[in-house]
Amino acid sequence: MLPRGCWLGGQLMSSMVVRKPAHEFLDELEVPYDDKGDYVVVKHAALFTSSVLRKTLIAPNVKLFNAVAVEDLLVKQEGDKVGVRGVVTNWSLVTQNHDTQSCMDPQVMEAKVVVTATGHDGSMGASSAKRLESLGALPAGLPGMGTLDMNTAQDAVVQMTSEVVPGLIFAGMEVSEARGCNRMGPTFGAMLLSGQKAANLAVQILNRQG
Repeated sequence: MLPRGCWLGGQLMSSMVVRKPAHEFLDELEVPYDDKGDYVVVKHAALFTSSVLRKTLIAPNVKLFNAVAVEDLLVKQEGDKVGVRGVVTNWSLVTQNHDTQSCMDPQVMEAKVVVTATGHDGSMGASSAKRLESLGALPAGLPGMGTLDMNTAQDAVVQMTSEVVPGLIFAGMEVSEARGCNRMGPTFGAMLLSGQKAANLAVQILNRQG
């Protein structure tokens, strides 16, 4: 999972702050940093992001889709029970022009497990949380993100990264919208740890499904 602010450190600046122990992930990627005690500073955030992309894309079982937007969740609903079975996608330019064009048919990607990390609320943020709310799978009136408290937020986001409905894992700041965690601000330790936890949960779900 790559937080949107990682390219520019969240503030259109070059460096990024990563709270420990997420620096161990940087060590694995061989990304240099300056140790500041409780946290480290990566001099060039784009170096971290490009290192993650390289590590991911050289894996034999990874497919990158360019300019593709997830428009909706593919769900199986039985009464008040909702399970996610994949996503509905479209070309990004098509998604951005639904109000001006017609006959923009989407594509479907079926999946045994989906990790959603669409960030906190905004024009395109927390989209999976909002969709589950509309389906009645999350309580009406999402608690939304709390006030900024970096230390509290980082611990809570990692702790509450979980499978919210069968087949769908919430990670990153989208957790805050669904669970009411505090806002984190431009620090990325919990983002990285949340992503790692989500990956481990996905493996557990796949093993459970056989």
